Amino acid sequence: MGSGASVVGVAGFAGYTAAKHGVVGLTRTAALDYGPDGIRVNAIVAGLVKTPLIAGGRSPEVMAARVAAHPIGRIAEPEEMADAVGWLCSERSSFVTGTALPVDGGYTAR
Repeated sequence: MGSGASVVGVAGFAGYTAAKHGVVGLTRTAALDYGPDGIRVNAIVAGLVKTPLIAGGRSPEVMAARVAAHPIGRIAEPEEMADAVGWLCSERSSFVTGTALPVDGGYTAR
């Protein structure tokens, strides 16, 4: 699992951003290494998801700013991430490998 920080810079979060960029690089490299064995490797570039970690203790102003960062105008439900993961794990995505799939409400489209 990646995040928006997998593909864009995030001021003040150098370590987190570097680690998430690494997720994408590892995904692409593993897809090249294991593709010949029939193993597909992909990552989800997730936007914010409605979880206790995200909502816990955040002021309404902070949450409004986080929502505003997503052009779709909201943050994701956990089931939306699960649906994307399920699709990537299914045969319906059998020709998809080495990709970082944005499931981010448009966050990385900015």
